Amino acid sequence: MGITVGDQASDFTLKSKSGDDMNDISLSDYRDNKNVVILFFPLAYTGVCTDEMCSVSSGLADYDALDAQVLGISVDSPFAQEAWAEKEGITIPLLSDFNKEVSAAYGSQFEDLIGFKGVAKRSAFVVDKSGVVRFASVSDDPTELPDFDAIKACLQALS
Repeated sequence: MGITVGDQASDFTLKSKSGDDMNDISLSDYRDNKNVVILFFPLAYTGVCTDEMCSVSSGLADYDALDAQVLGISVDSPFAQEAWAEKEGITIPLLSDFNKEVSAAYGSQFEDLIGFKGVAKRSAFVVDKSGVVRFASVSDDPTELPDFDAIKACLQALS
């Protein structure tokens, strides 16, 4: 099923690790304050995922200018995500959907990807400040990146 454009985005609270801190980050933390770009990605330490998260991190000023917070979500543990982010210079918050509930709720989960059950599909959602989904893209091809120009155009339209 999943989440589509026009739906109220399902709220979630996931763990994010940074230094000595393990933080709970919720989608609702940004309600009435920022638009949110949610980027589901299959797995840390893989080529396309690394390219995607590094590219988004290096272009973070573009999203800041569009009043958007970018969140990366995978089923990796927060410890693996933190080590990967430090190694690769990824600066966006990475959230752990280790229990695979959020990716399932958003319709962004592979049944089986090279023998791994429940890995997140590469997906992108834009959620406006009122919590409504304004852009949704879910790919069955883990090597296919979201259309970042379309994401930015959506954010521009919300400005």
